[in-house]
Amino acid sequence: MDYAFRKIDIDAYDEDVIQDSELYEADPRDPAQVLDEAKQRQAAVRSALAKNDVSEALTIALENAPYGPNVEDAKTLTLHTIVMILNTTKSSEIPAVIRSLPQDAQDTLMKYIYKGMAMPGWGDVNSATLLGWHEKLTEVAGTGCIVRTMTDRRTV
Repeated sequence: MDYAFRKIDIDAYDEDVIQDSELYEADPRDPAQVLDEAKQRQAAVRSALAKNDVSEALTIALENAPYGPNVEDAKTLTLHTIVMILNTTKSSEIPAVIRSLPQDAQDTLMKYIYKGMAMPGWGDVNSATLLGWHEKLTEVAGTGCIVRTMTDRRTV
C-alpha cells in the first residue's frame, strides 16, 4: 500500500489558510534589544529577591514578556528567571504573591508554568513546584486563567 498521500501538506495548497503571523502582532522590538531587556530584568529580579520581595521580583519578571519567533534567547532567560523565583518562594507565601499580580501578569505566569512543565529535566525546573504554583494560581485566578492562556497565540 502506498501511504505517501498522508505526507502531503494540504495547507500549502490552500490560499485561505491562516498563518500565525496573521493572528497576532509580532514583537516589534529588535531581538538584541529584547535580550538586553531580559538581562536587565534578571538583575532587577535578583536584587528584589535579595530584599526578600518575591511579589516585586515576579512583577518585574512578568513585565513586558518576550514573545514571537525571533527572541528565543530572551524567552529562555526569562523562563530561567521565573523558575528561579518560583523555586525560592515558600509555599505559604504563594497565594499572597499571586493576589498581588494583575490579571495579565497572572495569565503570563500561567504561560510560563505550562512552558516549564513542557521542559522536564531542563535546568532548575521542578515539576512539584510548578504543579503547586499551578494549583494556587488556579484557586486565585480561576479557570478563566487557563482558558485565556490556552487561547492566546502569543507564546512565551
